[in-house]
Amino acid sequence: MWRQGDVLIAQAQLIPTDAKPLPVPILARGEITGHSHRIAEPNAAQCWELNGQLYLKVIAESATVIHDEHQPITLPQGIYRVWLQREYSPEEIRRIVD
Repeated sequence: MWRQGDVLIAQAQLIPTDAKPLPVPILARGEITGHSHRIAEPNAAQCWELNGQLYLKVIAESATVIHDEHQPITLPQGIYRVWLQREYSPEEIRRIVD
């Protein structure tokens, strides 16, 4: 498993057949700063989405996840599931934002 700010990445066995491909490999868009968690080499990976769940397929030998406020993460070729982490407070469960 890998964590970069509010994004958690874990290996997965497959991408569901109903998942829809996304046009660019962005894992999370920055809501406050405008910085996004994204793949530095856009042709190295593909993103897929199904019912709000994001999947990442690294098709090159590796791909680098970057964000302006965090250290880069290098992922080897494979399939991954991506979560946007949440936090609990007595008032609500909310998404963590950078």
